Amino acid sequence: MLIIGIAGGTGCGKTTVVNQILKELPEGEVGILSQDSYYKDTSHLSYDERVKINFDHPRSIDFELLHEHLVELKKGNTVHQPVYSFVKHNRTGDTIFTHPRKVIIVEGILILTNPELRDMFDIKIFVHADSDERLIRRLKRDITERGRDLDEVLTRYQTTLKPMHNQFIEPMKEFADIIIPNNKYNTVAIDIVKTIINQRL
Repeated sequence: MLIIGIAGGTGCGKTTVVNQILKELPEGEVGILSQDSYYKDTSHLSYDERVKINFDHPRSIDFELLHEHLVELKKGNTVHQPVYSFVKHNRTGDTIFTHPRKVIIVEGILILTNPELRDMFDIKIFVHADSDERLIRRLKRDITERGRDLDEVLTRYQTTLKPMHNQFIEPMKEFADIIIPNNKYNTVAIDIVKTIINQRL
C-alpha cells in the first residue's frame, strides 16, 4: 500500500490536486481519508461552545484515530471513517465503510503537523497558493456550502485561520517531498506524482 499525504492551507486547492491524481489512476485502486472526518467528537459540548472551538489548531483533530485507521488499512482491514458536519460542528454518528486500497490519499490542512502520521506517508505533498486566493476560495465555500455569513468568515480568518496557518501549516513545507503551486502550471508536478505512484505500484 502506498500512502500519500496531501497538505496545504485552507482553500489552497488540495481537492483539485487529489482529483487530478484520481483521474489518472485505475478506478477502485485509490482510497481517501480526509482530515475533516477526524475532528474530535464534541457531543459533550453545547452548540454555542462548539462554535468557539479553534478548528484550525492541531488539538482539534483526533490524530490518534486517524493513525489507528491508517494502520488498520495497511494491515488489510476495513475501517469506519467518521462523518463530520460543518453545520453542527460535530460528528454525525454515521460512518463511511473504508476499504484498503493500493493507494491511500490522506488530505487535510494539518496532517503534516503530526509526526506519527507523517512517518506513515510514502509521499508528502504540500499544495501552495497565494493567501488572497485562499481567502477568496474560503469565503465562497463557507458562504455557499456551510451557511456562514461574510462577517463570521472574515472574523474567523483574521482571528484563527491566518495565525494558525502561519504557526502550524506554512512551516510544514519543510517536510514535503513535493511542493505543488496551485495554478495552471502545476501539471508538471502532478505528472511527477503520477510517475512516482506508477513506479511504486
